[in-house]
Amino acid sequence: MIWKTLALLSASAALAVPAVLVAGEEAAVEDRIPRPGPPPDVSPESVYEAVGRGIGFLVESQNPDGSWGGVRRTKGLNIMAHVPGSHHAFTAATTALAVEALCLYPRHSEEAEAAIDLAQDYLLEHLPRVRRATGTELYNVWAHAYAVKALLLLHERADGDDELQARLAEAIQGQVNRLEAFQFVDGGWGYYNFGMATAVSSGQPTSFTTGTALIALRQAKDAGYEVSELIVERALRSMFMQRLPDGSFVYSFGHRMRPRSEVSRPAGGLARAQVCNAAGRMWTGDEHVSDQDMIDWLDRMITRGFWLDQARKRPRPHEGHFANAGYYFYYGYYYAGEVARLLSEDDFAPRRNHLKQVLINLQEKDGSWWDFPLYDYHQPYGTALALSALYKMTGESDTDRL
Repeated sequence: MIWKTLALLSASAALAVPAVLVAGEEAAVEDRIPRPGPPPDVSPESVYEAVGRGIGFLVESQNPDGSWGGVRRTKGLNIMAHVPGSHHAFTAATTALAVEALCLYPRHSEEAEAAIDLAQDYLLEHLPRVRRATGTELYNVWAHAYAVKALLLLHERADGDDELQARLAEAIQGQVNRLEAFQFVDGGWGYYNFGMATAVSSGQPTSFTTGTALIALRQAKDAGYEVSELIVERALRSMFMQRLPDGSFVYSFGHRMRPRSEVSRPAGGLARAQVCNAAGRMWTGDEHVSDQDMIDWLDRMITRGFWLDQARKRPRPHEGHFANAGYYFYYGYYYAGEVARLLSEDDFAPRRNHLKQVLINLQEKDGSWWDFPLYDYHQPYGTALALSALYKMTGESDTDRL
């Protein structure tokens, strides 16, 4: 069913997405994509040091109950987040990201292992209460998606403990079911609904949130969990309908009708392209997302990353040029790490150090990484995203040394 639907996308895309290239220009796109120069020298020692400092920050910043983040360090301007539901979601999502990062570096320290154990207890206890906060705010979608990824790693870590694995398996399927339940009526997922407050959200799905959920569902399916084919089919159709002929993914479903607005141009979609390309490749193979597609957008992020960087640490969402928001930054590098795992070593190796150098250079003095002031969530989520990205960008021969 999925493949039949996707086969129709080429025909429907012409109706769904206004063309931005005229006949004869398609071949010129390749020539307009900037390519990075020779990769910088990034020593393994600098990576190991950065990883150690990042893990140290996560261990030291964990809350007593096992979670990360919280409703602290508020500022005069805060994003809309009703209590308690939105913060249940933010805390669960941040904790899941931290767990994933720590699990990727096994046996790093006894303190890190203890932090994982404590966080595991927190997730098993608190994930069941994560819901959408209001008819408008659906931040819980992020919590469900990242919880699936973290719980899968915890299940693997619990090898030999049948009772614990059974609890984790139940939690994984529960989070998969929650993701499916909160799919938007147009297919895909988003985290705001500014329309009617309906049981099935009538809001507009965003391309990148849809990609985030699809990757989590792909990993769950690969691990043997039950994932609805219909849900995946609708999500893929929604996401690919948001792709423009130049390879950009527009911000949300409604932006299909204004594809050259700033937010939907390549400079505004550097981070979105990574997650959407990874999700599309995982579910459809190279029929809809080729190696060259992924390479092109990595190269764009390497050579035009300043469009993301100029928004980093700005306190207002989307106040950067091309409507970039600060919280795009480490999210984009995190999913560039997912893309790295889908490319051959020959294709990714020339790009690895370009990306890793950015992360190493931006680490804070306290060992954290952060890109957007968000209550007390930004340092742990930024650190977790950067640590996971560094691991996934490291060649297989070197990961055991991390």
